[in-house]
Amino acid sequence: MGAYILRRLLLLVPTLFGIIVINFAVTQFAPGGPVEQMLQELRGQGDTALGRLTGEGQGETRQPRPQEGAGSGGEGPRSAYRGARGLDPAVVAEVERAFGFDKPATTRFKEMIVNYLRFDFGRSLFRDRPVVDLILERLPVSISLGLWSTLIIYLVSIPLGIRKAVRDGSRFDAATSGAVLLGYAIPGFLFAILLVVLFAGGSFVQWFPLRGLTTSGSEDWPFWQRAADYAWHMVLPTLALVVGGFAGLTMLTKNSFLDEIGKQYVLTARAKGAGEGRVLYGHVFRNAMLLIIAGFPAAFIGILFTGAVLVEIVFSLDGLGLLGFESALRRDYPVMFATLYIFTLLGLVMQIIGDISYTLVDPRIDFSARR
Repeated sequence: MGAYILRRLLLLVPTLFGIIVINFAVTQFAPGGPVEQMLQELRGQGDTALGRLTGEGQGETRQPRPQEGAGSGGEGPRSAYRGARGLDPAVVAEVERAFGFDKPATTRFKEMIVNYLRFDFGRSLFRDRPVVDLILERLPVSISLGLWSTLIIYLVSIPLGIRKAVRDGSRFDAATSGAVLLGYAIPGFLFAILLVVLFAGGSFVQWFPLRGLTTSGSEDWPFWQRAADYAWHMVLPTLALVVGGFAGLTMLTKNSFLDEIGKQYVLTARAKGAGEGRVLYGHVFRNAMLLIIAGFPAAFIGILFTGAVLVEIVFSLDGLGLLGFESALRRDYPVMFATLYIFTLLGLVMQIIGDISYTLVDPRIDFSARR
């Protein structure tokens, strides 16, 4: 097993490198990058925007800084930008230098790779803050949504799937299948809007807050009161995410148990007089839960980083999903590449953890024996 894990860890390097290369190359041809956006603003505002860019004028200090290759992508030095028409070439050169795009693309890419090996992601082009600080600031929101959503989905879907397998074909089975499939058919953001309308002061009652994870000023409250406030804020966003997540895991659990229940070892256990609980949880459970338990790391990463953008917007939650979406719109390349790098790295590591989980659930599995 150790040799298999070592091989998988070594494969992380070319996989990460290939993903970064592809995305960096794509951004070279993407229109409307940060330089073009700033040039358009300069055309519309003249010296005012230029003063903000260079830090001169009215004492403004919010300006893009040279990125030293830390995640810069998009435009390289070009002979002319569409937004540069009518502007002094010196101004265009200053904009390129301020955003770090005065270097060739190959030079920027080499510097980016060297910096990423040190987990140095540079500074945001438009927020003038270190990318790491932005990610760490948004991380608690995404972890809260991903962790609680995944736990609730597993805690509900696994017992429900087992019950459906035991009572296969009954009215309970049909009714619960219809309910989970209905929840799966409703988009999460649409259900989030419905929850706001019903329970967050939209048109009926205001039982839950609509913004953030905590109440303003709650830092000075006792621990139990802060915990209750946090749970109060998490109810609606978590509910919006979990409603559509029950169907897949519930049906997977049911089908896994049905497949195992019909096997010979189950008939043998029953013939020896084992009770139904002993058969289900002593014999069937480990084999049926192999795919489900081993898939937990990947499921957590999937909920953590995908599908929550619109829910975060509805409930005004500044999470990683919203950060990545806003960065893509603004062409904030350091943030875009940093989030891509971190998400990819975590996803690949979680795949390895998932493989290890297989061997923990079923010791008969030996990946190192594969040819």
